[in-house]
Amino acid sequence: MKKTPLHELHAESGSKFGPFAGYDMPLFYPLGIMKEHQHTRGHAGLFDISHMVHIDVSGPQAADLIARASPFDPASQDQGSCKYTFFLNENAGIIDDLIVTRLGDARFRIVANAGCAEKDIAHISKLAEEYDADIEVLECGFVALQGPEAEKVLCDAGIDVSQLVFMTAMEPESGWFVSRTGYTGEDGFEIALPVAETEAFARKLLSDERVELIGLGARDSLRLEAGLSLYGQDLDEETSPHEAGLIWAIPKELRSGGAYLGADAFARKFAEGRKRKRVGLKPKEAKPVRAGATLADSEGNEIGSITSGGFGPTVGGPVALGMISADAGENGIFADVRGKQVEMEIVPLPFAPHHYKK
Repeated sequence: MKKTPLHELHAESGSKFGPFAGYDMPLFYPLGIMKEHQHTRGHAGLFDISHMVHIDVSGPQAADLIARASPFDPASQDQGSCKYTFFLNENAGIIDDLIVTRLGDARFRIVANAGCAEKDIAHISKLAEEYDADIEVLECGFVALQGPEAEKVLCDAGIDVSQLVFMTAMEPESGWFVSRTGYTGEDGFEIALPVAETEAFARKLLSDERVELIGLGARDSLRLEAGLSLYGQDLDEETSPHEAGLIWAIPKELRSGGAYLGADAFARKFAEGRKRKRVGLKPKEAKPVRAGATLADSEGNEIGSITSGGFGPTVGGPVALGMISADAGENGIFADVRGKQVEMEIVPLPFAPHHYKK
C-alpha cells in the first residue's frame, strides 16, 4: 500500500491504520473516534488527506476543457473561487465529485477523490486531446484543518486566511494552495504544500493545544452528520446529480443542455423527473443502520437502500443517508437490520448545522 508524507507522524502518534483508496491511512488515534469528532466540532482537527488527487489544467483552452468535463461555466468563474461540481459520463452518471478552483486567467486546480484518481486522470487527459490545454498531476502533501478555531490556528501559524470565505482559495507562496473548504460541515481549510514541507508544517500545527490529529473514522461521522455524500457509497456512475440531491451544483441554464459530457442525458432525465432520491434518515430506535441495509415500505415492498449510516456524536444518535424511490411515502419506511425491521424517519439534511464563513 502507498503511504502519505505523514505516515511516520501517524505511527508515532499511536494511530490505528487501515487501507483506504490504496493507502495505509490512519483510522483513529488514542483519543478515539468519539472524542476526535467532538474536538473537531469544538476546536480544530487536523486531517491527513494527502491521498487525494490534484490536477492542474492550464493553457489557452483550459476553461473550454473544464466546461466540457463538468456542468458549469468556468469562463465566468471568479479568480480564487472554488466550485463544487462533477465529472459526468455520457449517461449523466457521476464519474466523480470534485472541486475546481480558478487560480488564473487560464489556470485551474481540480481536487478529486483518491479512490477515483486513476479514472479521473484518464478521463480529463482523454478529453484534453481535443483542446489546447495542459494537464499536470501534482505530487504534494495535503492536510485539512477543520473546526471553529481553524482560522485562528492558521493565522497564528503565519498564514493569514482571514480574508477567505467559504469556497474561496489563495496561493500564499510558491507550491502552496489554501482553500476555505472541507468535508466536516465546520469552518475550515484544506492546505496543499510541497511534500518535503508537509511533516514540519503538520507538527507546527499540532504544537498548538487547540489542534488534535483526526482519523478517517471521525472524518466519516463528521461528513455524515453534515449530510455530505461519499463517492462509492452515496454517489457512483449509475447515479445522477439530480437523484443524489445535488441539483443545486448545476446552474439552471445548464439543466436543459450544454457543452458538457452527459448534457443530453441529464436534460432528458431532469425533464422526466427523478425516479430515485437521496434522503436523510433516522432510526426510530437507538440502533445504527449501516450501508447496504434494504429499505421497504409498510407493505414489505422494497423501495431502496441505506447508502451511508452510523452514529452521530453531535446528534446524539444514529443517522443515515438512503436512496429511495421518488414516489415512496414518507411514512412506514423500514430498514432490514440482520432480519429485524427497524422503522426509519425521513428528516431534513444536514443532521448537524453547517458552520461556514460566508
